[in-house]
Amino acid sequence: MSKRISIFNHKGGVSKTTSAYNIGWMLAKKAKVLLVDADPQCNLSNLILGEDFEKYYFEDKTKFQNIKDGVKNAFEAKPHPIEPVNCYSPQRAPSLFLLAGHANLSEYEGALVLAQTSNNAFSTLQNLPGAFNELLRLTEEKYSIDYTIIDMNPSLSAINQNLFISSHAFVVPTNPDPFSVMAIETLKSVLPRWVTWSKNSATLFSNAAYPLPTLTPKFVGALIQRFNIRKGKAAKPYRDNIAEIKKGITEDLVPTLAKNGMVLAAYPQSLLDNQYCLDEIPDFQGLLPKAYNIGVPVFELSNAEIGETGPVLAQMSEKRDLFLQQFDELAATLVAMLKNA
Repeated sequence: MSKRISIFNHKGGVSKTTSAYNIGWMLAKKAKVLLVDADPQCNLSNLILGEDFEKYYFEDKTKFQNIKDGVKNAFEAKPHPIEPVNCYSPQRAPSLFLLAGHANLSEYEGALVLAQTSNNAFSTLQNLPGAFNELLRLTEEKYSIDYTIIDMNPSLSAINQNLFISSHAFVVPTNPDPFSVMAIETLKSVLPRWVTWSKNSATLFSNAAYPLPTLTPKFVGALIQRFNIRKGKAAKPYRDNIAEIKKGITEDLVPTLAKNGMVLAAYPQSLLDNQYCLDEIPDFQGLLPKAYNIGVPVFELSNAEIGETGPVLAQMSEKRDLFLQQFDELAATLVAMLKNA
């Protein structure tokens, strides 16, 4: 079975999509990876599809190959079972598969809320809570996926809840500002509540065509991103917030998750030493627009694609290589930790 990782924080602007994209691309160098775009903004789909983004949603061959249309038969009570989606793979990452997003995915939010709060009083809704899990399962089987990464939207929606409880593990992306510190307080109460609901509701949907998954997502760590570097470390304005985020995770979030069975039995000592922070990833700066233009992560840019010469090329290629090392080590750490999730 594929191991699923949710990339989730209800706070926006924390490079959630970029994290899913970069981690997924790196993992796909050694395994088959499914990237799931569950954000109606469809930024992940745009990153993967590039210039073909708009065409994808209008051409007959692909316009129904997305997460919303993938569960439509359940949500619109069609007399057909859910089927796997045909996924797109980038030319330079053939082991990476995209389950594309859809701008109107939130149309199913109301029905899912009702299904998840009605205690199965409406039999017509009993198949909805397990529908997303079924779509993921079938698509994973179709492509023999090893790892699934779910890019969730920045909200506390029922769809996010549903995808979260369908995951084996989760990563919390943050950026060094006071709002990320505040977000940890909210996650501390919301995430255990989602898991408790799942455990208490499993029997209610056990006879559904698409039963609820019986998973307890495990916290594998946080990411701190989008800050500038000065003299080899985060610039002074960011350092206090970085320290506050790590403190909140270590002293508040992890103990609460542990009480609800949402932590691993053991963590690498290096992760414990860094207060559950998987990595601190600085701003990509000038590499980012170049990567967007080519349609690859920053660490995949060749020297020719960077398109500079002399000292500028030397500086940018050095940064690229540092990001390559960071994401390679991050991917290896996640692989090792997911064995216990």
